[in-house]
Amino acid sequence: MERKVRVRFAPSPTGPLHIGGVRTALYNYLFAKQLGGTMILRIEDTDQGRFVPGAEEYIIDSLTWLGIKFDEGVHVGGPYGPYRQSDRKPLYRQYADQLIANGWAYYAFDTPESLDEIRKSFEAEKKAFQYDVTTRLSLRNSLTLSQEEVNQLLAENHPYVIRFKMPEDEDIIVNDHIRGRVVVHSKLLDDKVLFKSDGMPTYHLANIVDDHLMEISHVIRGEEWLPSAPLHVMLYKAFGWEATMPEFAHLPLLLKPDGNGKLSKRDGDRLGFPVFPTQWQDPKTGEISSGYRESGYFPEAVINILAFLGWNPGTTQEMFTMEELIKAFSIERISKSGAKFDLEKAKWFNQQYLRQHNGEELAKLFMPVLIEKGINITSDKLAVICDLVKERISFVKELWEQTYFFFNAPESYDEQVVKKRWKEDTAAHLDSISAILEAVEPFETTIAHDKVIAYIQENTLNMGQIMNCLRLVIVGAGIGPDLFTIISLIGKEEAIKRIKKGINEIKI
Repeated sequence: MERKVRVRFAPSPTGPLHIGGVRTALYNYLFAKQLGGTMILRIEDTDQGRFVPGAEEYIIDSLTWLGIKFDEGVHVGGPYGPYRQSDRKPLYRQYADQLIANGWAYYAFDTPESLDEIRKSFEAEKKAFQYDVTTRLSLRNSLTLSQEEVNQLLAENHPYVIRFKMPEDEDIIVNDHIRGRVVVHSKLLDDKVLFKSDGMPTYHLANIVDDHLMEISHVIRGEEWLPSAPLHVMLYKAFGWEATMPEFAHLPLLLKPDGNGKLSKRDGDRLGFPVFPTQWQDPKTGEISSGYRESGYFPEAVINILAFLGWNPGTTQEMFTMEELIKAFSIERISKSGAKFDLEKAKWFNQQYLRQHNGEELAKLFMPVLIEKGINITSDKLAVICDLVKERISFVKELWEQTYFFFNAPESYDEQVVKKRWKEDTAAHLDSISAILEAVEPFETTIAHDKVIAYIQENTLNMGQIMNCLRLVIVGAGIGPDLFTIISLIGKEEAIKRIKKGINEIKI
C-alpha cells in the first residue's frame, strides 16, 4: 500500500525565522501539495532556556504572509495534536524508558563539573573529548555502576540525563534524496543526550517520536541536520520503527553573496538586505531587524527568490506562481552545493512582480504615503501616474522619488542641467512656449506637443536644449516620464505657473 505523503516544518521558537528556514518550509509545502499530501507546522520548544516570547507568533505570521498554508499545526489543530512539543511533554518519558529497558539507552549521572574537568584533561593532551563508545565505560553511568547504585541514585533524585547507547561497530546508512547514500561508522559518533535533567526530551528524541506518531513520510530539512541523521536512523532502529522511517532530504545551505559561509543576520545588516521574512523586534534588547515585507518586497517575489536558492526547474522560466511552482518542483532538481544569495536578483524578482500590478493596485499601496504628506489626489489620477513610472522602480517605496513633481512644484533646480542647458535666450523661449500652452483650449496633450515642437523647429532651436529646460522648470531635474503627459496631469495652469517661476528663479 502506497504511503500517504505527510511532511512537517518544525521550527524552534528561539527568535525570528531566517529565510533559510522559510525556504525549508516552502520546499516541504511544494513537495506535499504536488503529491496531494499534508503539510504540518510543529513547534519544537524542548529547549526552554532558549525560548523567546513572540517567536511562535512571528513564525506563523511570516509564513501566512508568504502564502505557505498548513493542513495541520499548532495554529490550526488537527488529528495528530498537540503540535507544540512542550504540550506533548508527558509522552516522551515513556519512550526514553523504553530505550533503557531494551538496552539502547542508559542513565548518566556525571556532573557538568566532572565532565568539564575531563574535557580540560583531554584538551591538555590536544585531544577532543566525546562521550562515546571509547569513554563511556570510564564515566559515571548505569553501564559502569551496579544496579543497586543506580537504583539508589534514582531514589535520591540525583540529577541525571539519559543517553543513547551508540553501537560499538556498525556502519550506519542514511539514504538521502539529495546526498545519495551516506555511510557513517558508529564509533565516530557520541552518545547523545535524549532526555535532560530538567525533565524535557532533547530535540533528537522528541523529533523522532513526534515524526513517528504524526506518521511523517518525508523529512525535508537543512543541511545542518545531516550530522544528526545517523543518530536518527539508529533511533528508528532502536524503537523497531525502521519499516515506517521517513525518507530524508537535506537541503543545501544558503550562503553569503560572496559564497564564503552561511548567510547570517550580520551579512544582511552589513550589505543592506533582510534575512528575515518580516520585521522582528527583540523582546529583550528592543533591537529591530528588517524584514522583506517591511522592505517593500511582494510575498510572491520572496517565494520566487527562495525557490531558486538551491533548486532550478530545468527550463528558462524564472517567474512562477505558487501553483506553477507546485507543478514544477522536484527534489531531484535540488543542488547539493550551497546557494549564494544574490541581492540584485532579489530586487529583479520584486521589480517583475511590481510591474504585474496595474496602476490602480499600486495607487492603493502608494496612497497612504501621500496622505501622510498631506497630498490630496483622486485614486484614478494616482493610478495613471503609477502606471507611467512603474517600469522605473523595483519597490513601491521608490514611487515618491519618481513622482514627487506631480504633486509639488520645484523648490530648486538641478544645477548640472542649468549649467549644461540654460542659455541667455532660454527664458525668452520658455516664455513663448508658456503662451503657446495657454492658447491650447481645450488642452489636449498631442496638440500642445505638436505646437511646441513646431515653435522649436520654426526658430531653428536645439530640440534637446529647449525640451530639457522645459522639463527642468516643470520637474526641477532632468527626470520623469513623457513631459507633455506630466503637463497634462498637473494641468495647464500649474505647468504655466511653474514655467514662470523657473524663468524668474534660474539665473546664469
